[in-house]
Amino acid sequence: MKIEMTGAQAVSYSMMQINPEVVSAFPITPQTDVIKEYAQYVKDGKVTSEFILTESEHSALSVLVGASSAGVRAMTTTSSAGLAYMFEILGIASGQRLPIVMNVVNRALSGPINIHCDHSDSMACRDSGWIQLYSENAQEAYDQTILGLKLAEKMNIPVMVMQDGFICSHCFQNMEVLKDTEVKKFVGTFKPEYSLFDFKKSVTFGPLELTDSYFETKKQLSLAMDEVPKEYNKISEEYYKLTKRKYAPVEDYKAKDADYVIVALNSVCGLVKDCVDELRIKGIKAGLLKIRMFRPFPYNAIIKPLANAKWITVLDRSESFGANAPVYSEILSTMKAKDKIVTSSIYGLGGREIMKEHIMEIFDDMIKPKGKNLRFINSK
Repeated sequence: MKIEMTGAQAVSYSMMQINPEVVSAFPITPQTDVIKEYAQYVKDGKVTSEFILTESEHSALSVLVGASSAGVRAMTTTSSAGLAYMFEILGIASGQRLPIVMNVVNRALSGPINIHCDHSDSMACRDSGWIQLYSENAQEAYDQTILGLKLAEKMNIPVMVMQDGFICSHCFQNMEVLKDTEVKKFVGTFKPEYSLFDFKKSVTFGPLELTDSYFETKKQLSLAMDEVPKEYNKISEEYYKLTKRKYAPVEDYKAKDADYVIVALNSVCGLVKDCVDELRIKGIKAGLLKIRMFRPFPYNAIIKPLANAKWITVLDRSESFGANAPVYSEILSTMKAKDKIVTSSIYGLGGREIMKEHIMEIFDDMIKPKGKNLRFINSK
């Protein structure tokens, strides 16, 4: 079914179709539209979820830790400082291997206070033990919420699904949605291996682990993360048969034979694709490698699409102060060949616009280097 939705409406709609037993959240711009839409579904009787509006994001995720430990599906959504406020609980959810799904509408972290898009919120918690999936548009945010839930429950690892605040969350897009029955069949019934309410198989959640066992718990999570890309591909193949929409940890957009490649994630990828198409018409071998799965980072999937590139520019919408930017750092550690130039460009902090001319300037500097400092794009 084709429908016009914003990114916020799209993920709320996917949550409605999943109908988790517990949804807990706290409103924060620009995520508020997600939870507002879901509250309306609750009011209209379209879902049977226990909907809990807490006094803070810390409490919202804490509620879901309890719900998921009790063996039910649990979902939430947040942005920016809300995600930062959850930080203590992120490690509890992943350390206890709870398959919670969280939609993150990306917004800059303070200070100064800013309500617009960048990726400083989700990148700040990239090593918290959660799977991280990034979405170019509303369609991907919708699909990856459904995919992400199945992946979380298969791997017993929580999942974040990202979309760009306002750029994606508040803009309308024509998209395709599944029937409610199709979604329910795809995700299936949640059957946790362990539950606090399974009195025949008693377990402890949230124990104290000292030097005799803590290391092994983290090792188990790390080894499980290694298996996530393979499982994501399996689930994506199943989803493709249902939707004809193909998902993979990375998307190669004319990158395989390209001399000049931009690596990026989220909404800017649509703009880069337009620029790549224009340059290809002119006979210039330009390409895009879109990172869809950032954690675990799909190192093996990166190498082949970038094998022929002479110059790679990595776009980051967040900064690691005093170190390489997050995506750039991962690409550098992947590309070990010395015959490639790999450069970093920071863009869009605090919602600063990035336009076609900025992307073209990046490509132009790769094609005919002019010695420009393009580390900070469209910055005064």
